Amino acid sequence: MGRTTATSPGRKHAFTLVEVLVVVIVLSILALVVVPEFTSATTSTRDATLRANLRGMRAAISLFKIEHSDDYPNYATFANEMTLASKADKSTAAIGTALYIYGPYVRAIPLNPFNSLNTLAATLTGATGWTYNETTGAFNANDGAHDTW
Repeated sequence: MGRTTATSPGRKHAFTLVEVLVVVIVLSILALVVVPEFTSATTSTRDATLRANLRGMRAAISLFKIEHSDDYPNYATFANEMTLASKADKSTAAIGTALYIYGPYVRAIPLNPFNSLNTLAATLTGATGWTYNETTGAFNANDGAHDTW
């Protein structure tokens, strides 16, 4: 009388240990297949971001050169010359200052998406995001793999 049958409505159903293990194994296999795809997508996104940052900074440097008597920004004052207002003599002031009619060329020096740094160096080192040569105007990534882009 107190016995339940397979068709009785009061019977509780539960997953067996084997069923749970099969689901875990299947999900693990799917994760192994999908995770490399996300890693590849992340690298592609970083590549695209780096290319866009380089294109934007190089265009800003070119515009600066045109507006400042064919002279590139100085290495020592690069951030100020690119992010503040300036005169033809390359002196800088806050944006909106009277007689400082050029710039700003960028809001901020962008982060290098491969090392998350926005600092500048004159030569390749591991401690900065970008390299800049004030003689040639060359602006490059400083991460070893993309420094020649």
